[in-house]
Amino acid sequence: MANNIIIGNLVDDTIEIAERKGIGHPDTICDEITEQISIELCHYYLKEFGAIMHHNVDKALLIGGQSQPAYNGGKVIQPISLIIAGRATSQIKDKKIPIEEIVVETAKKWIRKNIRHLDVAKDIQIISKIRPGSQGLVELFNRFGKGEIPLANDTSFGAGFYPTTFLEDTIIKIEELLNAPTTKNKFPFIGEDIKVMGVKDLPGSYFTIAMAMIDKYIPDLNDYIAKIERVKEFVATKLNLSGSTIYINTADDYDRESIYLTVTGTSAEHGDDGQVGRGNRINGLITPYHPMSLEATSGKNPINHTGKIYNYFAMDLSRAVVENDFADYARVFIISQIGKPIDQPQLLHFQLKNKKVDRKAIENLAKEKLNDLSDYWKRIIYQ
Repeated sequence: MANNIIIGNLVDDTIEIAERKGIGHPDTICDEITEQISIELCHYYLKEFGAIMHHNVDKALLIGGQSQPAYNGGKVIQPISLIIAGRATSQIKDKKIPIEEIVVETAKKWIRKNIRHLDVAKDIQIISKIRPGSQGLVELFNRFGKGEIPLANDTSFGAGFYPTTFLEDTIIKIEELLNAPTTKNKFPFIGEDIKVMGVKDLPGSYFTIAMAMIDKYIPDLNDYIAKIERVKEFVATKLNLSGSTIYINTADDYDRESIYLTVTGTSAEHGDDGQVGRGNRINGLITPYHPMSLEATSGKNPINHTGKIYNYFAMDLSRAVVENDFADYARVFIISQIGKPIDQPQLLHFQLKNKKVDRKAIENLAKEKLNDLSDYWKRIIYQ
């Protein structure tokens, strides 16, 4: 970029930044595993008791291990630690619920499916620290089992916007392309830990990709460099990005032979730690130029935790506004009060661009969507 200091107006759509952390990033690993644990708990509760019980398994800390990558294959010398904490109903009358087993087995299953070179038997330790919930929050939750409108588990807010931009869409496409099974078959040396940062300014779009390379497929430095160039050309061609600039592994220092080489395909193997809530929002992006909540949605229960439900709701409602041709662009903000019915938010705020209908039409749409909130959990756990 010719000039990287730009002075613009408060509303300036010529400049944009967005980011996506791929499936193998330590933060994404924490998010995805805790969310999957919540879903598995929901299915277990529904099967055994006919209703979802109180739980929030939304705390996870990944502590990076240590490894010795090497051309043609290195080794992990100290395993990753993944600590999962939260609250969950562990007993109903005389029936005990195998919470720890569900947590650990769900995490292992997710890792086997998504991080193909990480050996769950020796490369990672999974520690479950799930405890029963507080009586007050459990009581707020219990209305759901009686068929009543759930009461908000928290005073929290959700934020969403629609549509996404070319830059944001392309960032998602790049990560999904590089982590697609067909790409892994074509380029098996690409690990799952991929982060994409996109920048748009007046001259064009720029995409910086951090891409873990798996050492056993790399015989030497020259081969590494050649493979990076092949991937760069592949991305540009496959996604028609000839007018954009693509960078891959910009921290590499070829003179010192310091390169992004891993044994397992994730930086978690050697000191890169992770935590729930530090990664992508529910639309798969980190968008400093568009509204987003800092709430960690992963692992929260989908029944009455508005820190989760309201973020999905805001995203879906903003999309509905645009798809119904009520506006060209929509932002939605919604806030709850703990202990109040989830379908009665304290505030529901729209920000619209090129509004095409009267206020009443949008209010009716919002009320219609709010009426569905008690069944919103189905949209989350069956997606």
